[in-house]
Amino acid sequence: MKVVSDEPNIRQRLADNLRRLRKERGWSHEDLAAIGQIHRTQIGKIEQARQNTGIDIIERLAKTFGVQPGDLLNSDSSRSSDRSSDDIDHRS
Repeated sequence: MKVVSDEPNIRQRLADNLRRLRKERGWSHEDLAAIGQIHRTQIGKIEQARQNTGIDIIERLAKTFGVQPGDLLNSDSSRSSDRSSDDIDHRS
């Protein structure tokens, strides 16, 4: 039996959270690309939910925004932008 949910898929949640966090900071795609060291066209594709994004890129984006990687994938991620980067363990 297939369960259907009205909740956006994980790719769309990542897109929505990335766009929200970027706009909260007033960054353009070019700004985020430079800060996060990710090509600006890739950021555009992620925000349009057209790219299957690897865990390394998700981790890099999370570090750039000072959030946990899971916060980028959660549907209720409004709390992620309220977190300080001091609260995050940056061990590699």
